[in-house]
Amino acid sequence: MTRSRARVGPQSTKAAPRLDVDGLLDDPSVGIIVCCGSGGVGKTTISAALGLRAAERGRRVVVLTIDPARRLAQSMGIAELDNTPRPVAGIDTTHGGSLDAMMLDMKRTFDEVVESQASPEKAQQILDNTFYQALSSSFAGTQEYMAMEKLGQIHRDARVGEPDGTYDLIVVDTPPSRSALDFLDAPERLSSFLDGRFIRLLLTPARGPARLMTAGFSMITGALTKVLGATFLRDVQTFVGAIDTLFGGFRLRAQQTFRLLQADGTAFIVVAAPEPDALREAAYFVERLSEDGMPLAGLVVNRAATAHSSNLSAEEAAAAAGRLTKDPDSKDPGSLAAGLLRLYADRSRLVEREAGLRARFAAAHPEVPTAVVPALAGDVHDLVDLRRVGVLLGGQDGDTVVETG
Repeated sequence: MTRSRARVGPQSTKAAPRLDVDGLLDDPSVGIIVCCGSGGVGKTTISAALGLRAAERGRRVVVLTIDPARRLAQSMGIAELDNTPRPVAGIDTTHGGSLDAMMLDMKRTFDEVVESQASPEKAQQILDNTFYQALSSSFAGTQEYMAMEKLGQIHRDARVGEPDGTYDLIVVDTPPSRSALDFLDAPERLSSFLDGRFIRLLLTPARGPARLMTAGFSMITGALTKVLGATFLRDVQTFVGAIDTLFGGFRLRAQQTFRLLQADGTAFIVVAAPEPDALREAAYFVERLSEDGMPLAGLVVNRAATAHSSNLSAEEAAAAAGRLTKDPDSKDPGSLAAGLLRLYADRSRLVEREAGLRARFAAAHPEVPTAVVPALAGDVHDLVDLRRVGVLLGGQDGDTVVETG
């Protein structure tokens, strides 16, 4: 899906088109919803709320989180999440829906890849290798790659889109990341690492006669041995030789999952906070998704300040506060009223500021539908709170932010 890059002047205040969240959740052709965005904007909460609302509207849903904070498990009343989908108790099943949740176990997913692609003997050789154990637990990009791998596994095993499938909707909470789309880049990065020139040099002894080991390469390995130690380098060579047969499988599955994310049955939702940095990052997400041909459903602006049901402007409230009291330290009723008016003025300015930020985003990306979720009074702790977020997501009225109390 190609998004327009047309720019509208910053003076434009045209509201963004409405993101029809309920329409998206109810569409049986949508089998995957991917929530992405920078860290700290509430992706986990939005993912869980979407999953709960979809399940209570009749979908068979699994929510896959890659968030290490485990907040999803707590809000869904599950003591512990792991690599196995677990049912969420307490949801309304009146419409025939169901809800499972799971959290990515990065190393276990990598182990499953190895076990599924190699003979038992070769798999054990890889699993016992010290370098593999380090790679599968902490190598940069492995978490994102394994998130893609697990998504592909769930989609295949659940037969998403088929009437007798385990699930008909997968909601993915992507990893919190400073780089906008590590989730999409990870398969290529890991494949490039495994297929890189140095790795190919390490494979040379396993593939051909010893004479192929040139003097130059011997010098390189000699230097690395001094820096890293002979045991570490030997572990690397053993791992690379053992995993060589899996290279094609890594690349093939990465390509398959990437195509799955580009398919019509997938919808990306970009989540942002109503702050300049978060919305700039969201703009990058939107542009990058367009470049990669990913189907963008829209933007969710989370934790927005709410407007009061009064026609009094911030300037009028501040002026009235100034007239009510001459002494800001006075404890008379006029000072109390003045303080409340100042609080009202500050809140009104915040609402206006956030509305301006959303208007500028809409001007730059006029075709991106938007949903605005007001900030709740406290943190999201349980299904009641998640259900409330879901109601706010589904009950959008254009770009209006409603007072939630």
